[in-house]
Amino acid sequence: MTQEELAKKVGVSRQTIIAIEKGRYTPSVYLALKISKVLNKKVEEIFELEGL
Repeated sequence: MTQEELAKKVGVSRQTIIAIEKGRYTPSVYLALKISKVLNKKVEEIFELEGL
């Protein structure tokens, strides 16, 4: 799946997806859940807390 396809499916811009991937933007819980649903993965498999 491309960044553009993911962005459209979760209702954000491609730039937002890029920023999340590069660690420059932390998505809201709602957006993280939407992304995990689209990718059919648990949130914990996609995102991690830094510094723990």
